[in-house]
Amino acid sequence: MRPVLLLGGLAVAGALAGLAVVFLGLYNTSARSGHWPGVSWVLHTTFRNSVELRAPSPEEVPDLTEPMVRLGARHYASACETCHGAPGTMRTATIRAMVPAPPPIAEAVGSWTPAELGWIVREGVKMSGMPGWPSVRNDEVWSVVAFLTRVGSMTHEQYAALVGPASTEGPPGFGYCAGCHGTDGVSGNARIPRLDIQTPDYLEMALLSYRDGRRQSGYMTHAASAVPGERLRALAQRFGRVRAGGEEGATRPAAGPEAPADTPAWDVPLTTLSGSFHGGPEPAAAVATLSEPVAGSVAAAAGEAPRGEAAAAAAVAADPVVRGRALATAEAGLRDVPACQSCHGPDAERRRSDTPALAGQYRAYLEVQLRLWRDGVRGGGPRAPLMTEAAKLLSDAEIVALAAYYASLPPDAP
Repeated sequence: MRPVLLLGGLAVAGALAGLAVVFLGLYNTSARSGHWPGVSWVLHTTFRNSVELRAPSPEEVPDLTEPMVRLGARHYASACETCHGAPGTMRTATIRAMVPAPPPIAEAVGSWTPAELGWIVREGVKMSGMPGWPSVRNDEVWSVVAFLTRVGSMTHEQYAALVGPASTEGPPGFGYCAGCHGTDGVSGNARIPRLDIQTPDYLEMALLSYRDGRRQSGYMTHAASAVPGERLRALAQRFGRVRAGGEEGATRPAAGPEAPADTPAWDVPLTTLSGSFHGGPEPAAAVATLSEPVAGSVAAAAGEAPRGEAAAAAAVAADPVVRGRALATAEAGLRDVPACQSCHGPDAERRRSDTPALAGQYRAYLEVQLRLWRDGVRGGGPRAPLMTEAAKLLSDAEIVALAAYYASLPPDAP
């Protein structure tokens, strides 16, 4: 009985001591005084073990390509450089006085694996000032990870070449935006959409959707919040479709071909597109088996008699543009998928003002966006619920086909 009373007394004393620390201000929270001896070791060890336990498997990490490095570097420069510094530069005295102090980026990357870095970038770190990714999307973090895997050996000049402003001519903030999207709205990077094919009204709506969280993207939510709201319209007008004389309404000439494709969207595990690292949808096959009506349509487009599901899948794999056109125009009553062209063109007079132009957009970008719509993650715009419902009906093969079809088209004429 006495040991029980002793333990109970110790528990009560511990609770009273804790309450005294909280309510009487006995613990000194001054950053100047630092932590008690051993606290930093305990916190860092806890952090490392937590990451190792929760990080995704290496198989979930996509190929970390150079286009991803360029995109990740630009986001890092805008969102992370203030605390972690850049190659060849010193962090400010104020940042170095933080407790805990954010380590220089090469030191922060340390011996972490890409999978572990992906978890850290996605989740952030409590009580350290390290934020989680500002979006429910998971696919975007891998571009930052791609940059982090290279930054340790990067010189100041190499880093500056990746993140320098593209232009100083234009409305305030234009150089910041053009660094990713190009001075003419043509990025040349399949992960970054063309803007020159969109109207200023649509671009302004997209920026506002990012800004207020209706449309998901860690990159663009950060970018739209970094630019004062009153400047968004001017930026949309600068990047949107303009006539040769400077009026809105026509498409600029294409600024060269799309950069060599990096990881095709269908090679990236779907668990990196939405949901969590553990518990999202299972990766799907690159070309799914199609229904009998689909098989008949593809065979008819090829001038052949229907030969069943296997033949349809083979036809899509050989020429997805044929299948994409059939889907976009709703030929032969293909399932319940509505005709994409009724809202998105390619004929300009048929496209709605509150929907984006798709003709000439990058294929890999379109595939990712369609998967996000299908997974209920994309959002943005007044017709988002309709697009979400329509995308739910698409298989992976149909997404590939639609993206291939629209990417194969020239931009709409004004």
